[in-house]
Amino acid sequence: MNWVGLGAIEPRVCLALALCGWLLTGCATAQRHPDGQALGFVPLATDARVWLEPGAEAYAERVSAYLDQAVSRVEHLHGLPFRSPPRVHVCASESCFTRWVQTPGLTAAVVADNRLVLSPRLHGQEAHRLPGILTHELSHLHLGQRLGHYTPWIPVWLHEGLATLAADGAGADATSDAQACAAWRSGRRVDFNRRDAPGRRHRASEHGLDIHGFYRQSWRALQRLHARDEGAFGRWLQAVQEGVDFHIAFADIYNTDPNTLLTAMLNQTPIGADLCHE
Repeated sequence: MNWVGLGAIEPRVCLALALCGWLLTGCATAQRHPDGQALGFVPLATDARVWLEPGAEAYAERVSAYLDQAVSRVEHLHGLPFRSPPRVHVCASESCFTRWVQTPGLTAAVVADNRLVLSPRLHGQEAHRLPGILTHELSHLHLGQRLGHYTPWIPVWLHEGLATLAADGAGADATSDAQACAAWRSGRRVDFNRRDAPGRRHRASEHGLDIHGFYRQSWRALQRLHARDEGAFGRWLQAVQEGVDFHIAFADIYNTDPNTLLTAMLNQTPIGADLCHE
């Protein structure tokens, strides 16, 4: 699909966009902007999916070089193609990035009208993180194209765990399995049954975790679920992307609720090598 206005989006997606002021911890911002060119971006001559702030030409070329592989990873995991080619905006300056993304500490984000924006830090001191973070954010963009920006009826842990799974751990790389496991043993765990709602997002702190521990536990849980039965995982995710209620889709595929199964899997197959054993 092409980029669409609110008038062309089904009501529940309109609601999600209207509620974008509630940020998804770690990955989201809430502003809607005009076309990239109006903000000083120009398309990369060799790749129309990549738009850059003048001065970011070498950075944009790096993004373009990684983009096909990142798109392929996301589409393979999600089991569906992007509805329209992803649009990546590459900033040469921090002032450019903060015009789009007001959440401190981020290096990338998908904004409310489904555009991916990258900080210059991914071409500087954090250049090694670019392939993974690009893939992570493309997973968010993929869901955004199909269901709306950070849909409140899909729990935050699934948004972030799925994006981190697509990116092979990128996004959860600021904490270790040992740290995530120590939190798990102490009772600071993701509650995989906790339901989100418009205006009520269950972020990391509400599970007793910091952002990166939350990402890592969510990622490791989905990693085990995917490894257990890739076909079942794909059918579940397909149903969710078609708009089936998250908990109903899970029960239909796995005959139980998410917290019962995922908690059991993390207890039986520890986070990291044997780090969760007492």
